[in-house]
Amino acid sequence: MGNSKTSVVDIKNRKNSGKAITMLTAYDYPWALLADRAGVDILLVGDSLGMVVLGYPDTVSVTMEEMLHHIKAVSRTVKNALVIGDMPFGSYNTSIEKAVENANRMMKEGRADCIKLEGGKTMAKTVEAIVKSGTPVQGHIGLTPQTASALGGFKVQGKSARAAKALLKDAKALEDAGCFSIVLEAIPAPIAEKITQSLSIPTIGIGAGIHCDGQVLVTHDMVGLFDRFVPKFVKQYANISETVSAAIAEYIEDVQKGNFPEEKHSFIMDSEEMEKIQQLY
Repeated sequence: MGNSKTSVVDIKNRKNSGKAITMLTAYDYPWALLADRAGVDILLVGDSLGMVVLGYPDTVSVTMEEMLHHIKAVSRTVKNALVIGDMPFGSYNTSIEKAVENANRMMKEGRADCIKLEGGKTMAKTVEAIVKSGTPVQGHIGLTPQTASALGGFKVQGKSARAAKALLKDAKALEDAGCFSIVLEAIPAPIAEKITQSLSIPTIGIGAGIHCDGQVLVTHDMVGLFDRFVPKFVKQYANISETVSAAIAEYIEDVQKGNFPEEKHSFIMDSEEMEKIQQLY
């Protein structure tokens, strides 16, 4: 995308462009900076921060205030990527009015470029209202982590013909409501391909096969920083946990053995000033 800020229109125009969309999560300054410099198209400040950053057992526990705190950190860092704020559980699924209010907060206070929310056709009216208020929306169907318990746990969705047809209806409803793109999570690759072909807006897959218009991963999964579990669809490009753990262990050993700090890590004083100090004792 060069050095210009990626827009929602840029992402929509990538449909059928032959160039896949890249999307990762970021929750703070250092990770946003690294991903933005590397050239990723979209940075999602996802509610996954609840598990990989805040230590919650799930994503449902994340609050609106926590999301805004992290969105602010990312949005003030990023120069090029599109920044998406993830609407946390309870911030949009209780009333349309509350959904619009909270979506606007993500734009106004968090300085996000747009928002993402989970749900299919049942969320279409909410999406439409948010879009009409001036906030672009990315949809999210398939495995929706906030409501995973209602789906029978963290399982692949759309495995039957009936379920696949329902997913297609969900995708169409979100497109009609004004979504500029849709995340497809944990959906069989052939179904995701059919959905992608049927829409005029881009699909971004996570565990949905190669035929989506783009891909997204949780950065902490991708680089091995979150080790409670590794989903089947994750490719680990690094294992930073091992590197960091080894570095900390080496630091502890150096300190305990007196190998750190060395003279090069210490500050020295002028000899005359040192003599004056010694005379004080």
